[in-house]
Amino acid sequence: MSYIINSTNAIPNQRATKTAIFLFALLVSTFILAYFPVWKRLVMAWSGSDEYSHGFLIIPICIYILWRKKDVLAKIPASPSPWGLAVSIFSLCLYLFAHLAEIITVASFSMVLLVAGVVIYFYGLLMFKELIFPLFLLLLMIPIPSQIYSSLTIPLQLFVSKISVFIATLLGLPIYREGNVIHLPDRTMQVVQACSGLRSMISLVTLAAVFGYLTLRSNLLRIVLFVSGVPAAIVVNIIRVLMLVLAFHYFGYDLTSGPIHTAFGMTIFILALLLLIIIKGVLSIWDRSTA
Repeated sequence: MSYIINSTNAIPNQRATKTAIFLFALLVSTFILAYFPVWKRLVMAWSGSDEYSHGFLIIPICIYILWRKKDVLAKIPASPSPWGLAVSIFSLCLYLFAHLAEIITVASFSMVLLVAGVVIYFYGLLMFKELIFPLFLLLLMIPIPSQIYSSLTIPLQLFVSKISVFIATLLGLPIYREGNVIHLPDRTMQVVQACSGLRSMISLVTLAAVFGYLTLRSNLLRIVLFVSGVPAAIVVNIIRVLMLVLAFHYFGYDLTSGPIHTAFGMTIFILALLLLIIIKGVLSIWDRSTA
């Protein structure tokens, strides 16, 4: 008799599980279909520019973080919140506006906002709190609007040019600057957008965010490491411009074109990573002491 009762109870449970799986698959399929134009443009942006090529790694990293936190997430009781429905409706309205206005950045942001709203609606604020970092990480795969990118690039170009020329002057080089154009006796160089630091800055802050989350325990120190990606990118690009000037002035080497320029750029990015690791090492000392 006991076996019959258990078998009878198991049938509704199996049906409920199959129904939940079907509804989840339907929800995911609808989400992918609705936001397919957004994903298409994101992939085009990632594959068409060096500064956003890290976008291909964001989703796998988020999946790894979810898998890493699976035991913690399993212990959080589901507590649906109506605030999630409000956030979801707002994000869909935002997406409709962005789609009609063809604003890819806003459309991408609405996609991440919708995911957050669904999490809050079905699982509650406690689950959202545990997932706030991977949701934030999704924002880093969204390209910066071209207007903002340009407005940030020009001041960075001028700053990098100014500091590089100042250091070169201290070293005794005959050099002067006009805006982002650097003049040497036998050479004129221009600090282009790639040397402004913004391109490497985007990748560095993303790496700093992931690195800090996986290796540090203090949220404050994680934020410090994340923000440190900005000055680290600026410093290494000042070194980059200075090395270009010194290489041509003293050795006659032109590092601004050809395969040597690519290798030089990779070396500078590795230097930026080393600087980030050093900063993380210093922060780890404080992290252990606070723990």
